[in-house]
Amino acid sequence: MPERTIFFAHEPILHVTAPLPEAQLIESRLINILHFQTLIASKAARSVLVAPDKLLVDFGMRRAHGAEAGLLAARAAYLAGFSGTATVQASQRFGVPVYGTMAHSFVQAHDDEVEAFEHFALANPDNVVLLLDNYDTESAAEKTVELARRLNAQGIEVKGVRLDSGDLAEHARRVRRIFDDGGLPNVTIFASGNLDECKLHDLLASGAPIDGFGIGSRLDVSADAPYLDCAYKLQEYAGRPRRKRSEGKATWPGRKQVYRAFVEGVMAGDVVTLQGDPHPGQPLLCEVMNNGQRVGTAKPLLELRQYAAENLSQLPPRLKQIEGDAPYSVTISRAVRELARSIDQSAYERSLP
Repeated sequence: MPERTIFFAHEPILHVTAPLPEAQLIESRLINILHFQTLIASKAARSVLVAPDKLLVDFGMRRAHGAEAGLLAARAAYLAGFSGTATVQASQRFGVPVYGTMAHSFVQAHDDEVEAFEHFALANPDNVVLLLDNYDTESAAEKTVELARRLNAQGIEVKGVRLDSGDLAEHARRVRRIFDDGGLPNVTIFASGNLDECKLHDLLASGAPIDGFGIGSRLDVSADAPYLDCAYKLQEYAGRPRRKRSEGKATWPGRKQVYRAFVEGVMAGDVVTLQGDPHPGQPLLCEVMNNGQRVGTAKPLLELRQYAAENLSQLPPRLKQIEGDAPYSVTISRAVRELARSIDQSAYERSLP
C-alpha cells in the first residue's frame, strides 16, 4: 500500500516476491521501519482528528528510544498531519518544518525573568515565543504585557507564549485574560507537558483558549499502544500457496489484493481477496519495486502528507472519534476462504495413515 494509506486489521500492507533467503534477510529491518512509523503516524493522526485546526508540534525527541526513532517519529507525525517538529535534524533530512520556543534553563540562567525574556526577544526578534511557567505563570504573563510595549517600540512583536505545567486550561484562561486586557489579543498560547489526543480532547472540550500544542513523550513512544501486532509470513512457495494454521495465529494463504469501497467519498468497507479476483472498489496494493528496482520515483513528503489528509477525511465519522471502539468492515473473500479450506483439506488427507 502506498505510504499515507489508512489500513485496518487483517489487511496485507506489503507483498514481497523473492527467493526465500532474500525475502527472509530483509524481514526484521522491513518490519522495524514499517511498524514504527505506522505506529507513530497512527498516534499522531488521532491528535490531528481531535484538533484539526490547531498548531501541533512533535516534541518527543528526548523521550524517543534512540536518535533514529526520534527522527522517524518527526517524519511520521508530519506525514499524519502535524504542523512540524522541534527536532532540527528532521528539517535537514526530510524537510519537516521546525518549531521551537525557549528553554527553561535560559530563564533560570538569568537573575531576572524579564531580563531573560528581553534577551531572548532581542536574540530572536522574528520568533518571540516566551516560556511563562518557570516561577509564576500569571505573573510572567503580566510582565510580558509590559515588556511587549517596550519591544514594540523597537519593532519586535511577541508572537506567543508557552505553558508547560500545572492546570493548562485554567492557566490559559487567566493568561488570555491578562493579554486581552493588556492590549495583546494576537499573542498566541501554546501548551505542552505530557499531552496526548485524550488530553487534547479534554482541553478543547473545556473551552481552553489554547492555539497550539507540543506533544512529545506520549507520541514518540505511543505510550498507550506501544506496538502493532504486524507480522511477515510466507503465503506462497515454489508456486504453491502456504498457510500457517497454528492456534490464534492462522494466516490466509496466497497472493492478495485489498479493494476499498466508498459511498459518497466515505470509506464503506474493504475486501481482502486473491490477486486475479477483482472486486468493486479501489485496489490498495500497487507495485513499487520490480526485479530489485524502484518503480517510479519516491513521492515528496509534503505530497504524502496531503494524501494522508485526504485519507483521514474519507474515514467514516464514527472512526474520527477517539472514544469507543467503532468497527470497520474488512471482509475476507470467498476465494481466500476456499483456498484456505483446500489447503487444510490437503493437509488433513496427507496426515491420514
